[in-house]
Amino acid sequence: MAERLVIVGFGPVAARLIDELTPAIAAGTLRVSVVGAERDAAYNRVLVADVGVGRMDPEALALAEPAELAALGVDVRLGSRVVRVDRARQQVLLHDGGRLGYDRLVLATGARAVLPNLPGMNPDPAANALPAGVTALRTLQDAATVRSAVAARQRVVVLGGGILGLEAALALVDEGARVTVVHHGPHVLGRSIDAVGGAVLGATLRRRGIRLVLGARSTGLARTEEGAFAALILADGRHVPGDLLVLCCGVRPRIELAEGAGLPTAAGVLVDHGLQAHSDEHVFAVGDCAQVRCPDSGCDRCSTSRGPAGLIGPGWRQAEWLAARLVQLATAPNSPAPMPLPAETDGVILLKARGVDVATAGDAAAEPWDFADDVPDDETDQGAQCSGEPRHIPVCTHGVPPAPVEAPLQVALWADPEHGRYVKMTTRAGVLAGLVCVGMPRTAAELVLLFERGSELPADRSGLLRLDGPEQLLQGIGTPDSSADPEATVCRCAGISRGRIAAAVEQGCRSVADISRQTRAGTGCGGCHPQLKDIIEQHFAAVAA
Repeated sequence: MAERLVIVGFGPVAARLIDELTPAIAAGTLRVSVVGAERDAAYNRVLVADVGVGRMDPEALALAEPAELAALGVDVRLGSRVVRVDRARQQVLLHDGGRLGYDRLVLATGARAVLPNLPGMNPDPAANALPAGVTALRTLQDAATVRSAVAARQRVVVLGGGILGLEAALALVDEGARVTVVHHGPHVLGRSIDAVGGAVLGATLRRRGIRLVLGARSTGLARTEEGAFAALILADGRHVPGDLLVLCCGVRPRIELAEGAGLPTAAGVLVDHGLQAHSDEHVFAVGDCAQVRCPDSGCDRCSTSRGPAGLIGPGWRQAEWLAARLVQLATAPNSPAPMPLPAETDGVILLKARGVDVATAGDAAAEPWDFADDVPDDETDQGAQCSGEPRHIPVCTHGVPPAPVEAPLQVALWADPEHGRYVKMTTRAGVLAGLVCVGMPRTAAELVLLFERGSELPADRSGLLRLDGPEQLLQGIGTPDSSADPEATVCRCAGISRGRIAAAVEQGCRSVADISRQTRAGTGCGGCHPQLKDIIEQHFAAVAA
């Protein structure tokens, strides 16, 4: 008899999970129901801003076709909400009074936009009642609101200078909107890049026509007589006027359903390395709502758990792994569990915008002289010996060797603020530990490759800067030579290598859409689309030659 699987949430991660389960559904191994609160089936939420500015049609974001799933036998319930999970009876209760029984339950509830608690705006997500002229740019309905503002060339205020806020602001200003970004920190991207990089990026944004209001604390909204947004009020009394307020204040995992069911939660729903809830072997969580932290307090992998990654790539990898596990449980429940879900490495953050290139990864907060006093030199050591002061020498006690001394961080940086370019490299024993790269796309591509491979940097760091030099531009070099490596990852969201994409092009793929259909590359954040186009063009240039 087929196991009953209920998936709560129908976003990109749930769509990937169902896609991976398709063979088991067709074979009758699993009977799947998916419950989505929105009227639309799963779509790529990362690219909603592109719909808002008119660069993409909503249909291009679709990740699932309800009619096809229904034909396969999947029970798709759109515009429906789960109000409670009854774990004792293994049922979920729907808002219309209906019930769905389950043998396994997967929480794929994702995350919701953080709404600041400001007078003049209802921050209660359950109320779903933002004033006219205020949007969080999270859904297709939000995108329609933004599209109307762009068409009317209205004034747009973006609250939040993080990745999402800046990508939205740059897209809006490119399409003719008058944009002001209000950010609480002293520089934009404060959680991702250092002060100098933030200053260089800020100057670039101003040159692009974006007005920046930094170090600002919002205290309320001013509204028109009709109740629509009119201005953002700051703590110092200033008003930032606009016709549309776009909230880009981050996201928060949706865990209220798990909390109501008595499941352990922290930043997200707590799951072990098999994505299983701590206190219920029948419940799993995946994607933005899942926090991998096993019950073993001594687990090294979990000691630094900070909550869900909030990125589409890790969510998709979780979905692929969980699909295999669910099929195993349905077909051979007593067989040994597969290898645990591989741990995610530190992610690379890329700002996706036309003409503004930013890449950051790892530990990039250190400054050049932060560690100067931590590295002993020969003269200091000799002085300690001559003065009769004892030197600290690690000794081995009870046969246990002393813990290795971690090499200090070393920092190299280069800045050209006039032209909007900045590079920072932090290394430990020569291996790249972190990077910030602004306005240097080829250098960034090389550094990201070295970072992901854990490779040592060349002794002469200046050689990396020359990748964006005029001689390279004159030669028409689009990317560093090492990025032509077939094993190099091009699509980080789906984990697709350059070699696999090149093979797809050789087999007949002629567009980004073709590659996406065959390999899934380019279906995530969209940041790899230029590289996909380059691979296609290089293939046909070689054929023509």
